[in-house]
Amino acid sequence: MSEAVRKIPNQLWEGREELEVLTFDIAGEMFALEAVKVQEILDLLPETPVPGAKPFVGSVINFRGKVIPLADIRLAFGMEATTTTIDSRIIVIELDVEGERTLTGLRTDKVNEVTTLLRIASEPPPSVGMRWRPDFIECLVRRDGEFIIIPNLQAIFSAQNERTPAHPLQS
Repeated sequence: MSEAVRKIPNQLWEGREELEVLTFDIAGEMFALEAVKVQEILDLLPETPVPGAKPFVGSVINFRGKVIPLADIRLAFGMEATTTTIDSRIIVIELDVEGERTLTGLRTDKVNEVTTLLRIASEPPPSVGMRWRPDFIECLVRRDGEFIIIPNLQAIFSAQNERTPAHPLQS
């Protein structure tokens, strides 16, 4: 299929030519999330490990009196876990998980800025040559000579849930 025929998912842009996003860094790559999905940006908080949980969402945090999962999407992308720094932050987002609106924390290396991305500068991830699963990426947006990655959080979280093995006592 030619690059000209491949299309950007319309659900992300919803007929808009611009998208307001929050940019952040993970393992030296710049990512962005739609700003309206962001509930809050937090300094690192104490984490409580969840026994038997997968490393992707291996702990929970207390967010305004609610216990919410803390996800590390770098693990979904096959990146190595890194140590936290003074710039590390947690982005709290609301995400539809299995049909239920769920607050979830995303661990980041650094939060950058809220900015506007242009649809005309976006393109779908290449089907070959990517080091990550193309379905985990909504699109790539060119800005100032670099690419900003907009992850497909629905695909990432769905894939993590699908990989959960059945409990050995269940049949």
